[in-house]
Amino acid sequence: MTRPGDFRVQATDGLARAATLETAHGAVQTPIFMPVGTLGTVKGVDPLELREIGTQILLGNTYHLHLRPGEDLVAEMGGLHRFMAWDGPILTDSGGFQVFSLADTRTVDDDGVTFRSVYDGDLVRLRPEDAMRIQAALGSDIAMCLDEVPKPDAPAGVLAAAVERTTRWAERCKATTPAPRQLRFGIVQGGIDPTLRERSALELQNIGFDGYAIGGLAVGEERSAMFRITESTAALLPHDRPRYFMGIGDPEGILRVIAAGVDMFDCVLPTRLGRTGAAITSSGRLNMRNAGFARDPRPLDESCLCSTCQRFSRAYIRHLVAQKEMLGMRLLSIHNMAFLLALCAAAREAIIDQRFDAFLVDALERLHTGAN
Repeated sequence: MTRPGDFRVQATDGLARAATLETAHGAVQTPIFMPVGTLGTVKGVDPLELREIGTQILLGNTYHLHLRPGEDLVAEMGGLHRFMAWDGPILTDSGGFQVFSLADTRTVDDDGVTFRSVYDGDLVRLRPEDAMRIQAALGSDIAMCLDEVPKPDAPAGVLAAAVERTTRWAERCKATTPAPRQLRFGIVQGGIDPTLRERSALELQNIGFDGYAIGGLAVGEERSAMFRITESTAALLPHDRPRYFMGIGDPEGILRVIAAGVDMFDCVLPTRLGRTGAAITSSGRLNMRNAGFARDPRPLDESCLCSTCQRFSRAYIRHLVAQKEMLGMRLLSIHNMAFLLALCAAAREAIIDQRFDAFLVDALERLHTGAN
């Protein structure tokens, strides 16, 4: 009999892994891309549509849901799952990324973070205990610890201080009471310094969590350094716990973090690209504003089985984008997420079949060729 937190690695091929994580709202098969629903919605896409394209788990954001509509209201409505009509697993970020992204409007001290609300400018105080209390009220399946995300070019002393604070905050997060059957993940920090990453990973493991995230990357550092640190950090994390890279959503990036031994990843990129008229395909990114697509009868990607590609031509989608029709943004968002989810499913199959290296080489070659 399975229970939330059970994690079984079914196959490995090199460092890449195919596994299953059990949660209170069902099993998640990895490697898996997690669409982002910051405010309790994946922008422009119905939960039924998310199911249809193979979504297994979604993200919500503690900071934003705390401010609008508030965790008390969400709890009154039956929790985040019922509130947004999504019956699958949900992971909630702690608000730690806002420590980085809202650097101009916040102050950090040992006890927590003080923000200026992005909605009305009011002061908002978020301590580790607050982040976990909010996530417990939301009722997510996986709650992330509050961490400090330093800038990628921060001095060594600042990086070391962020690691120390992240560890102390993780201890305080672990000491709180979670929602029933809620899992908790610690977040490894340390920039691109391998020594600090090792220190952070070991300190978090000494506290003990249901899973471990690799945070503080994909925030402006050199991409080759990001992949190198991802691989070395993943190798420090327990084999019997899920590994989560926070914030990557391009096909090459996803493939390379899978190859480094990462199981889970998320990003707003596929829906953001959809809203700006771009499509993710197996041979690169398409700008659907391009007049060259005006009479193109082909689907966005001829190998894609999503409803967008099965029903609509590039010409039609280009027309929608040019006319700023909402349907164009929706169709592109659905396709972009479906493409990444199918990429993860194909990677999982390749790992199980012991042919991941060939799969990776072929996929990267097609992405870099760019023939559309």
